[in-house]
Amino acid sequence: MLTFATHDSAPEQGDGPVKPGRTGLDRIVHAAGYSLRGLRLAWRGESAFRQEVALALLLLPAAFWLGRDPVEVSLLVVVVMVVLITELLNTGVEAVVDRVGHEHHELAGMAKDVGSAAVMLSLLLTGFVWGAILWGRFVG
Repeated sequence: MLTFATHDSAPEQGDGPVKPGRTGLDRIVHAAGYSLRGLRLAWRGESAFRQEVALALLLLPAAFWLGRDPVEVSLLVVVVMVVLITELLNTGVEAVVDRVGHEHHELAGMAKDVGSAAVMLSLLLTGFVWGAILWGRFVG
């Protein structure tokens, strides 16, 4: 179990890491700011993220029209959001790999390729779910 020392006590050997700083609502407000900064950085630096956001802006409203019940609407929305989340995680992995160095290294290439594969799988999942629900609505 991870434990944190309070400001009044020193950590004992074997305790988890001490993470001083903001607490409560102040921490939440600052965390939201960092999250918004991450979204802005992804928007500015990643054309794939911008393309996926544009697709999400089309698909998310369509989900409420296409879905015949709350479960279908939820599935349609969730898979679109999974694409955006996966792209953000992939962008983070790429940033860390690039920070370490631009020279070719097998593990760096693997990390980038695996992140890219995760994005591809999320896109395939989205296509499958949307296709299945479209089929059920208009064909089946």
